[in-house]
Amino acid sequence: MVDSHLPLSDAEALPPVDDCWNRIGVHGDKSCERLANHVHCRNCEVHAAAATMLLDRYALQRERKSDEVVEEGEVLGDCTSTLVFRLGEAWLGLATRSLTEVAAMNPIHSLPHQRSRSLIGVTNVRGALAACISLVELLALEPGAAVQGDRRVVPRMLILASPGGPLVAPVDEVDGIHGIPVEAVVEPGRGTSQAARQFASGVVQWRGRSITLLDENLLLQAMARSLA
Repeated sequence: MVDSHLPLSDAEALPPVDDCWNRIGVHGDKSCERLANHVHCRNCEVHAAAATMLLDRYALQRERKSDEVVEEGEVLGDCTSTLVFRLGEAWLGLATRSLTEVAAMNPIHSLPHQRSRSLIGVTNVRGALAACISLVELLALEPGAAVQGDRRVVPRMLILASPGGPLVAPVDEVDGIHGIPVEAVVEPGRGTSQAARQFASGVVQWRGRSITLLDENLLLQAMARSLA
């Protein structure tokens, strides 16, 4: 898995977003005069304006690169390198080619005028704002955790690579990266929700679980559209 931060925009075409919260705000030396009134940077109009600019840039970058082809998931012999994760009761798989990294949960800050039901808000990814998308909403899944026994479950954030910059998707649990045999993948059945079937490349029975494999191109396109 690539452990690198993707740029949010074309630096030669667009001015950088001033991440003042990392310099003089709550993550910096706290010298900003606005802190006295706002207490935290997430309550400041400057932070909100930066988030709005970020979403506008996603739309611009998606428009510029709409004709580019996103590479397919990495195929290792007769297996596809796949990250298996859980949302509610649903186990899903995503080709690792589309992933930047799996990160610990960060605070998610809501936006004053959200543009879609799938857009949760923004979070900090290596000092830069990134949009957070609810896959539960996008795939029309049932929310909530399905944990059996006393095993410890740790929610994570998936950071996905998109043409407009990284997109973040919180998940309830990450099982790990597995080589899914290509010949074991079958067409999605009735057990898969109608919305999830729109993004499914297939279903595989893996280690006692039914895992819906998501088409990363379709998923990223839908996530980007939810920002418009």
